[in-house]
Amino acid sequence: MPSWRSAAVAPVRSRQGQGAALVLLGLAMLAAAAVLLDYGSGLTWFQDSWEFLINRRDPTAAALFDPHNEHIVLVPVLIQEALLRIFGMSSMTPELVVLAALLLATAALVFAYVRRRLGPWPALMAAVLLLFLGPAWQDLLWPFQIGFVGSAMCGVGVLLALESGHRRADLLAAALLVLAVGFSSLGLAFAVAAAVDVLQRRRERGLGRLWVVVVPLLFYAAWYAGWGHDAETNVSAHNVLVSPRFVAEGLAASLDALLALATIFGEAVGRSNWALGLLVALAGLVAYAVFRGRRFGPRLWPPVAAAATFWFLAAFNSIPGREAYSSRYLYVGALFALLIAANLLQGLRPSRWVLALAGAATVAIAVVNLTPLREGRDFFASQTVLTRADLGAIEIAAGSVEPEFALPPEISGTSFLNEIRAGEYLRAVGEYGSPAYTPGELEGAPEAGRHQADVVLANALPLGIETGAEPAAAGGECVRVPGGGTAAPLTLRPGTTTVELGPGGPGAIRLRRFARAGYPLSTEGVAAASTTRLYVPRDLAPRPWRLLVEAGQGATVCRVAAGQ
Repeated sequence: MPSWRSAAVAPVRSRQGQGAALVLLGLAMLAAAAVLLDYGSGLTWFQDSWEFLINRRDPTAAALFDPHNEHIVLVPVLIQEALLRIFGMSSMTPELVVLAALLLATAALVFAYVRRRLGPWPALMAAVLLLFLGPAWQDLLWPFQIGFVGSAMCGVGVLLALESGHRRADLLAAALLVLAVGFSSLGLAFAVAAAVDVLQRRRERGLGRLWVVVVPLLFYAAWYAGWGHDAETNVSAHNVLVSPRFVAEGLAASLDALLALATIFGEAVGRSNWALGLLVALAGLVAYAVFRGRRFGPRLWPPVAAAATFWFLAAFNSIPGREAYSSRYLYVGALFALLIAANLLQGLRPSRWVLALAGAATVAIAVVNLTPLREGRDFFASQTVLTRADLGAIEIAAGSVEPEFALPPEISGTSFLNEIRAGEYLRAVGEYGSPAYTPGELEGAPEAGRHQADVVLANALPLGIETGAEPAAAGGECVRVPGGGTAAPLTLRPGTTTVELGPGGPGAIRLRRFARAGYPLSTEGVAAASTTRLYVPRDLAPRPWRLLVEAGQGATVCRVAAGQ
């Protein structure tokens, strides 16, 4: 049975393990950075990122202060604008480097926080679990999550600074709290934590320290009065009533992630069947410890208050797509779980055997958690193919596409490009470069991208198609297409082409350009004894369209001379 030694040996044990733990922490951080940058290489922007890139490229008041999904996003927008001006829009790597730096800094601060309570080795394990938290792949690989991660990093810094007890540390805590709020509204959870700390220590240091909390809250209140009150909210009586279940699911999902029990599907993380039972068991153990006279120090309550604020605010605003077990919530949930666990276990010093077993389990969990991280990378990679192909098609059609042309799912093949409008996108490309496939790259892209590019091109140019009973115009170059399904595809040049079907059964007209497997564009049931006029606008890609006509009776395809 694991044995626990007296806390009196902690200082010696801590000093003995300090150097080795710091070296291993540095190696773990280097490994995590290498994994994140490798997995993120070649990816492009996703979903909400486009709202910043398209609509917030310039430092206007609206761009800086307008809410995004109820959040203040001042600092992320400033970071985005700075990176755009320095590196342009052709690669997401600079933004991914910033995200990785914030993740590493957060892990280092968690190490410092846990070390104060449990020593260097448990602190190292906590940092490693956070660095390789694969189920939270959205936070680890999607630079848009700089908002959440930045607030988390600053929030842990606030908790460490408040423990110092010096006025300079209070100044640092206030500055970090303002920054945490500026990153995202998650900063409010840490403001609540700071308020709890000030109120708990009022007899020791008085209530004059409330300014540490008041200044950031005044900043947030000013933002809310000027801009934030216009944000849409999903707070409802139903959400409030079911919030305890949401919070329990979120806590259970965070334990799933920390223990490498979660599975991934789509954008969400699956829940293990017994995780909620484990959570209840842990709560029971804590209650039993309190009943037996175990007293937890005052430092426990700030992270508890922050976690409760975060989860209940998320519950009150819950909608489909923001489930408690969603990947993007797991990083923050796991962070709070680690901070709370460090306080609950404070004063306990495990034997070397217990530390060795826990260390081995930590390494195993980190390795296992690489699987959901890879799966998350694969999801982003599939979206990158569609995004780069769809945007490449818009650029090819730049000469004729309407400025308000959009990319709904039925055209783009994905539901994550709704923020893009062709006119604003092309202006952004003119200013900062393109993240899209070039026509040459599109020819070698995965089939899913080539297929979807044809669909987008047909709608963006747009291709014209009209079927009527009138005969084709005389003159021009004509080709007879035999019936019986043996016809080869024909090359379509820019301009008008007619397809005339004789008497018989209905036919089909199929088009493709970049696609190789099948024809993404198809008109079925073209009436017999009819003429279909196809108009192909001139664009910026040399690759021609290919036309396939299927009709039992055959057809006549003519290139219409200009002016007819």
